[in-house]
Amino acid sequence: MKTDTRALAARGLAEVALRGASLRDVMERHAPRLADPRDRALLMALLSEGARWWLRFDAAIDGLLEKPLRHKDPAIHALLVLGLVQLEILELQDYASVAATVEATRALQRPQLTGLVNAVLRRWQREREGLLAKLDAKPQTRHAHPAWLAAALQRDWPEQVDAVMAADNREPPLMLRVNRQRSSREVLIEQLHAAGHRAEAHSWLGDALVMPHSTDVTRLPGFEDGLFAVQDGAAQVAADLADLRDGLRVLDACAAPGGKACHLLERADIDLTALEFDPERAERIRQNLMRLRLNAKLAIGDAGAPKGWWKGQPFDRILIDAPCSATGVLRRRPDVRLHRRESDIAAMQAQQRRILSALWPLLAPGGRLLYITCSVLRTENEAIVSELLANQPDAQAVAFTLPAGHAASVGWQILPGDDDLDGMYYAVLQKRF
Repeated sequence: MKTDTRALAARGLAEVALRGASLRDVMERHAPRLADPRDRALLMALLSEGARWWLRFDAAIDGLLEKPLRHKDPAIHALLVLGLVQLEILELQDYASVAATVEATRALQRPQLTGLVNAVLRRWQREREGLLAKLDAKPQTRHAHPAWLAAALQRDWPEQVDAVMAADNREPPLMLRVNRQRSSREVLIEQLHAAGHRAEAHSWLGDALVMPHSTDVTRLPGFEDGLFAVQDGAAQVAADLADLRDGLRVLDACAAPGGKACHLLERADIDLTALEFDPERAERIRQNLMRLRLNAKLAIGDAGAPKGWWKGQPFDRILIDAPCSATGVLRRRPDVRLHRRESDIAAMQAQQRRILSALWPLLAPGGRLLYITCSVLRTENEAIVSELLANQPDAQAVAFTLPAGHAASVGWQILPGDDDLDGMYYAVLQKRF
């Protein structure tokens, strides 16, 4: 019997939105159950957009039901959310979407609720304008962002807040990074064009090329040969700011999954140590190094406790991609907005301070440390760096500008959507001789 894609998506979305499951894990678990690539693509779209717009349509469903189903029947509640996602976001044909969603109710073994599901979706269609106006009245439901984050963005980026939240809700482009050790951007673009794929060079990032839509990258020419990696352009900035040259000793702390470490190795002949606390995530670094034909030392350990792994020799460059709220990458990780809490930020700050202060002594005089987060919250970014500068007399900030983004009090912030990039913060610190 063929698996019903919408029923599968409803079960998966309920896991993500109501039980805290990872969207990536749910996708990886459920996608193999669908044989047809078109069904898998629909599943991915439903899960991704369901998570992205949950905070908008979850609130709408309550107003369409006499008694909420969220806890009593989470899969049906999620199915109703997906019904609205199909009508409003994916813009699938109204009649077919409603009919298929009602049919999915049977596949979820709730035939007694088919009439309810049909009635809710029909009512939405009849009262659509008034219901949308009600949702648009609040930032949380207008932009599908948690209220605490909408308030934080308003506080930190009052002039850009609407643009940031709008960017979080758009499909991001697929960005690749050519492996300079094995190919060139021009050659890779030619190969992609020959295989029928649209791709163009990024305007100011030397290794980046942009494709308009997501695709199965493992099927692209050059993937198996390690000619490229998938990496958003904002993350590719790190290699430019590192000011590399051959022979340097480099530490990439918190390195998994290894994108920035690999990029550094593609840029120069360096002695690089990739440090990761989680052995399973460290395995992903190893796999990426192997596919791209690159060599690094892999170390398992806590970046905030160097005694467990450091051999005593200073590093010329240290890159800290610090654990953070991930509020800059909501367009690629829409489930973060469902799982992150305002109360998480203080714990993130404590981690950031601990790691930064522990690694600063490992930097050689004259060396350069890059502090990076994929956060847009100033409390995780320039506030943390400013504390280190105040506490370390031998630390000085290196001024720089980028073609996209905004100057921070220390460092530089790319906001989501700036030049169609992810949100990312960078600070460059140098140790005085």
